[in-house]
This record gives sequence, structure tokens and C-alpha cells, in this order.
Amino acid sequence: MSSSSDHYNCFSSHTFAFLEALAANNNRDWFAEHKQDYENRVRSPSLAFIAAVGEKLPGFAPHFVADDRKMGGSLMRIYRDTRFSKDKTPYKTNIGIQFRHEAGKDVHAPGYYVHISAAECFIGVGIWHPPSDALAKIRTAIAEKPQAWLAARDNAQFSRWFALSGSSLKTAPRGYDKTHPLIDDLKRKDFIAIARLPSALIEQADFSDIACDYFTAGAPLMRFLCASLRLPC
Repeated sequence: MSSSSDHYNCFSSHTFAFLEALAANNNRDWFAEHKQDYENRVRSPSLAFIAAVGEKLPGFAPHFVADDRKMGGSLMRIYRDTRFSKDKTPYKTNIGIQFRHEAGKDVHAPGYYVHISAAECFIGVGIWHPPSDALAKIRTAIAEKPQAWLAARDNAQFSRWFALSGSSLKTAPRGYDKTHPLIDDLKRKDFIAIARLPSALIEQADFSDIACDYFTAGAPLMRFLCASLRLPC
């Protein structure tokens, strides 16, 4: 019996070659000339990967969405928002894929994330830049249920695969004592964990299976965050 990974149109060395060339030629004329390369080497394998993961998500994360539409789905736009940036290059030089919670409207929702570029590749789980109300709920959950947070943060499998990352406040958040035993976690502005991957792993034909193994290892953090936000997990 064949699985989706048997016919999965996977990422390849051509994917990385395109991303590297884009980084060196980040302008509209070059991209227009190489639009078909983008379709063949980046978008097509990305959408195939999303579809393959989508077959597996119901088994371990039924409330997270794999949307393989060309636009507006799990594959993030390649076009950069340059309105408020000094960097005016028009294109992102990485592939960004997010399988976000069904209740989420944007990248600030709990989700599973895959980042692929010539410079680095990683898998992320958690919630990046949560809005203030969600951040407050997560901090409250940590303060009120410290053992549940520690059980998630220090879970053996989770810790073996992932490292907590993201930005933090320099001082204690309002309402929390700077001597609180979990102050370093309460100061977090992001609740994400990162697992860095070699590019060779991205090129594996069964990368969708590999990614789902990582997502499953990230379950302790995801369960805690969803419980904190009163979301089904």
C-alpha cells in the first residue's frame, strides 16, 4: 500500500538553488524572467508538501489546517511588505509554510511552521507575536498552573527535538514580581520552539512524514498553549 509520500513532489537541490539565486537577484525583472522556475521549484513542491501533511494532520492535530491553495493558504506570500522597512527588496528569500489553528486568522495564531532557505531551515511550533490578550492568557496560565507549564516545557521528547526561542521583555511584565521563579518564561513575548534542520533532510522524499514527526514532538507545547487560549487541540 503506497502512502502520499510515495508520489510527493518533493523539494530538491533546485529549490535551494532558486532561493540562493533569488537572494542574489532580488528584483522584479529577474523574478519575472524566472517565474516558471519559481512555480516548478518552489510553489509546486510547497503545495504538494502541504497536501501531504494535510493527509496526516487529522491523526494528531485535527484542529489545525493544511490549505494548499496557491494564494491565501498555508504557503506564505513570497512578496515582502516593504511599506515600513528600510529594506525595499521585493521578495522573501525563504519558503514559509504555516499550518495554523482553525480559530486563527493570521500568522499570530498557534501553529506549526516550516522555514526553508539557502541560509537556514527549521521547523517551529507555538505562537509568534501573540496579540496582547492572548499573551496575557498564556502568562496567567503559566503563573496559575506552573506544574503544567513545566511538564510541557521540560517534556523529554519535546526538549530533545526543540529549543524555546523568540523575543522577551527586558523587565518583568506588569503585574508580575521580578523574583517569580518562572520570570524568564513570563517575560517571553513569543511562545515558539525551533528545531533546526539540515537542507539534506528537506530534500528527502518523505519530508512530509519527517515534518509530522517533529510536529508530534511539539505537542506538549501546543497542548499547553491551546489550553491557555481555551482552544481545542
